[in-house]
Amino acid sequence: MADLAIRMPAAATRTRRVRRAGRLQITVGLVLVVPIVLVAVFAPLLAPHDPNAIDLAHRLAPPAWVGTGTSDHVLGTDHLGRDVLSRVIYGARISLIVGGLAVLGAGLIGVTIGLLAGYFRGVFDAIVTMIAEIQQSFPFLALAIVVVAAIGRGVGNIVAVLIVGGWILFARVVRGEAMSIAQRQFVDGARALGAGHTRILLRHILPNVRSSIIVITTFNFAWFIIAEASLSFLGLGVDPNTPSWGQMLSDSRNYLALAWWFPAFPGIALVALVLGANMLGDGLQDRWDPYLK
Repeated sequence: MADLAIRMPAAATRTRRVRRAGRLQITVGLVLVVPIVLVAVFAPLLAPHDPNAIDLAHRLAPPAWVGTGTSDHVLGTDHLGRDVLSRVIYGARISLIVGGLAVLGAGLIGVTIGLLAGYFRGVFDAIVTMIAEIQQSFPFLALAIVVVAAIGRGVGNIVAVLIVGGWILFARVVRGEAMSIAQRQFVDGARALGAGHTRILLRHILPNVRSSIIVITTFNFAWFIIAEASLSFLGLGVDPNTPSWGQMLSDSRNYLALAWWFPAFPGIALVALVLGANMLGDGLQDRWDPYLK
């Protein structure tokens, strides 16, 4: 009894520490993500210049606080004289649109398939597992390059490719948890009381995999943003006339020694968004973890 009395306060202390760390992660994540979202929403109001306006007379101008920099281009200009700040602001739109649409589509498909496969099992589960294993045997980036090269560039095509590559993680994790939860007594009790399959899936199994879905969502959101930037860096992303952080990093490769600001600011924005999304997901997992309640 004495050992139990000692262990219970210790467990409560660990729970409080995890909760406190989770709140800190959520706060930091929101501090990083929310400003970028607001900047993307109000891009036309915040951007000081047309992001595609070319001004060769002021190409590779440094930021306002460096040497010959001026307040007209606070973060400097690129190799074509386009305003870096304006392009970073508009580039946030592409990253958020692609990441948001891709994670929404992949989540809906993957969670649905995972729930059905884990709950009903049988032939459907075997088919889903086989498809997932076959698809995972191909390197995603190589497959995405081939597909995008075949169907063309554009936001819609990039989102479709990311959905095809991202549903598997949702499906595999949700399938495993649904398979375990479906064998618990409260599910048997709901079934004995006359609950149908749909009610059991939506009211009893889905809420219990919520924290895992949230973590996968934030992880995939960050991964989709990096994937879009990687494809744009390779020249297979969005249209060249559309400002994109990956495209900006690609354009800056030949000017690293001459204009450090050219790759620095889109790179910082990309790191901040990905880091914020991951920290937000980790914090929400700690906050909603049923084992800490």
